[in-house]
This record gives sequence, C-alpha cells and structure tokens, in this order.
Amino acid sequence: MKLLFEHPVSAPVTVRQRSRHGNRIEVRELALSAELNDWAQWPGLAQVGRLTSLRKQPGKVTTETSYIITSLSPEQATPAKLLRLVRGHWSIENKLHWVRDVTFDEDRCQIRTGAAPQVMAALRNTVIGLLRLRGVRNIAAALRTHAWHAQSAIALVTTAEGITQ
Repeated sequence: MKLLFEHPVSAPVTVRQRSRHGNRIEVRELALSAELNDWAQWPGLAQVGRLTSLRKQPGKVTTETSYIITSLSPEQATPAKLLRLVRGHWSIENKLHWVRDVTFDEDRCQIRTGAAPQVMAALRNTVIGLLRLRGVRNIAAALRTHAWHAQSAIALVTTAEGITQ
C-alpha cells in the first residue's frame, strides 16, 4: 500500500484535521483511494487509505504513518467520516485496553491455564463497564475507594441503583 500512495493512479481524496492538547499540536491527514481494488483483489475491499499524524511539542516533532483498509464505499464513508472512525478506535484503546493494561496490570497476571484467563478478562470488563455506567471517569480511584469500602463494591455488583440506560 505504501508504494500505491507513492505512485497513485489518480490523486487520492484527502482530509486534514488539526487539534491542540495543551502544548501539543497534532495534524492528521487521511488520503483515501477507491481505485486500488484491481490491484488488491481483496473481497469486499472498497477503499484504502494512508493516515499521517504529525505531532509538534516544544523541542520535538514526530510523524507517524499508518495504512487502513475498509469495506465502506466512498458514498458510505467520506474521508472525514473515516477519520472520525479511526479516531474513535483509539478511544476504545484508551478507555478499555489501557485501563486493563495499566490499572488492572493485566499483562503481569499469573493466571494462564484453562478458561481462567477468559473468566478474569470478563470480570475485569464487567467491573469497568459497571463503573462506567455509574459515571466513573477515574477507574483506578474508584477501585481504591471500593477496596476500602467493601459494601460499596458489593452494591455496585448487586444493585442497579444509579445506573441509567
């Protein structure tokens, strides 16, 4: 795919997004092409893209390039919509996987046999889900609170009080 964007058949459709987070500026550019289906011969492939992220911080500039594929046609997903979808993927990473990796220290878990790893992952996801439904934004702080107040942890699991759908 890298070569295809270096030597495109026709100019790809491009969208650019700029955001600022404190002293960091990030510019994301997504270039999409739907003319690569003949080359790829991948069933259902509708578009391919190149996402370039440029991050500027005081004294440091980094660039990262990644490539995407999608079965969404250009009519179903404009470049702007696909950029939002890609960004949305990272919110899942930040809200779930990072919490599991860091707060629950899942990577160092010693449980490795039978169905136990899947059961523990399901329990962690359940706890995260219940806390999120209660509006908790800081999972680590909530876990510390529940560790000191066992009744609140039991109430979290046994009641639907405070949960809105």
